[in-house]
Parts: sequence; structure tokens; C-alpha cells
Amino acid sequence: MYSKKTFVADNQQERQKLIGWIVGFIDGEGCFSVSIFRNPTTSSGWQIFPEFIVAQGAKSVKVLKKLEKFFQCGKVYINRKYGNHREDLYRYCVRKLDDLENKIIPFFRQNQLKTAKINDFRKFAKIVRIMRSGKHLSQQGCERIARIIETMNRKKPAKFLSSSETIR
Repeated sequence: MYSKKTFVADNQQERQKLIGWIVGFIDGEGCFSVSIFRNPTTSSGWQIFPEFIVAQGAKSVKVLKKLEKFFQCGKVYINRKYGNHREDLYRYCVRKLDDLENKIIPFFRQNQLKTAKINDFRKFAKIVRIMRSGKHLSQQGCERIARIIETMNRKKPAKFLSSSETIR
């Protein structure tokens, strides 16, 4: 016979395995991304758009649903642009600032990534913190975030910083 303690221990072990799998999977397939878009409806004329993304082909959409269930936030979207793929692509995206701040960021602070992606995560978390403080609403705050974005992922120069509107 199994005791309740056995089930609790088994569940904790299974949860730790799942957490380890998630960290490894995100290290390989995840992305912490921040974009800046022109948006005339905002006070600065720009919108800062942080998102946590994991993309997979249609054959692997189950793993994205597993992430959605685990984090209890975000949504799985279909992207019918095939590019160099022969199947539909799906994206698990978390965009809501509250979910990023209260679910995604704490998870990866507690369960650290193992690859260089940890640097992008730290910058991502810093940008979310800046946004939470409201500093992104000023020109100076947008420029600060744009400079951080330039050092993330593929390290492209931020179009925001070279815009004629920000040079003035």
C-alpha cells in the first residue's frame, strides 16, 4: 500500500522533472522578445511590446499546450505563414504584463536557464520592471529600453533610436 506521503513525493518528483524539461526546452526553443512599434494612440507615439514566445510546428503543438497549462497564462496561436516549413507553425505567447511579471519572470528566476539565453531573460526582466515603473512612457525611458533591446537576441540596431522622431 502507498501512503499519502508517497504520492506527494511522487508528485514533487514529477513536478521537478517537468520544471527541468521546461527550462531545457525554453533554453533551446524559447525567446524573450521586446519590440517597439509606432503607435500614434500612445502618449509617446511608440508602443513597447514585451513577449515570451515558443514556436513549434503543427506536429509538436501538444508541447505548447503543455506550457500554456503549466503557466496558466498566454495563448497558443497558429501562424499559417510557412516560410521554410511545410506545416503550420504554432506560437505559445505570453504578452500580458501581469503574467510576465508574476508568472514567467519569477519561474525563470527560480529555475535558471543554462545557456546564454539567460542574458536575454535578465534584460527582458529589466525591461518589464522599467515598464512597470511607468518610465517607458517618456522619451528617455523608450530610448533606454531601445538600447537594451539592441543587445538582445540577434543584436539588431533599434530602428526606434534612428527614427527622425527620436533624433530631434
